[in-house]
Amino acid sequence: MHEMSIAMSILDIADEQARAAGARVINRIEMDVGGLAGIEVESLRFCFTAARRGLAADAELVINEIPGRARCAECEAECMLEMPMALCPACGGLALEILQGRELRVRALNVD
Repeated sequence: MHEMSIAMSILDIADEQARAAGARVINRIEMDVGGLAGIEVESLRFCFTAARRGLAADAELVINEIPGRARCAECEAECMLEMPMALCPACGGLALEILQGRELRVRALNVD
């Protein structure tokens, strides 16, 4: 379950940034998680809750789920993706350029 190591990394990033800003507590961590990032969002939420510690002992995790989207290099049609490998629904082409959905980043911290 790589979600636990991701949750721990998120907490480390948040702790480092909060301490650098002189914060006493982390109230909320906001993240972007792409649908093509290979992350099970519910597992990440569970692991985050289990791993909370230090300044983030009671922090809330807010996840902005970003759907996968791609553009076909052959016909330039854009489409939504649920997996990284797919055929273009417009022309059947194989050359899809992923435009979004691979994100995995801490967007914001709410601290006191």
